[in-house]
Amino acid sequence: QVQLMESGGGSVQAGGSLRLSCVTSELTSNTYYMAWFRQAPGKEREGVAGFYSGSGDTYYADAVKGRFTISQDDAENTLYLQMNSLKVDDTAMYYCAAAIGAFLPGSPLNDGVYTFWGQGTQVTVSS
Repeated sequence: QVQLMESGGGSVQAGGSLRLSCVTSELTSNTYYMAWFRQAPGKEREGVAGFYSGSGDTYYADAVKGRFTISQDDAENTLYLQMNSLKVDDTAMYYCAAAIGAFLPGSPLNDGVYTFWGQGTQVTVSS
């Protein structure tokens, strides 16, 4: 059972930055996808950024391209999301997710393809 734990959320003014971390228990494979999702009150959960370990490919939602960066530290079993130029619309609960294997039955930013989820960390951006 893969366990994920997010941290790094908080309150920040628009234009500021935050870095989210997601510590994972040891993954059972060297090939996996991981991603960050977010869910604002009254809205559906949406994919923000994804990462594929096999190639190092990254994936971003249009809303965050150029502002957010997903990265991974293998040695620390940690996935990061660097968020810059934050906007009020970025306010949400942020979750990390993992899927083991090289094949996903859908987009890496589709929450339905992920098996393991963290509990989330809140990000609040004020104007």
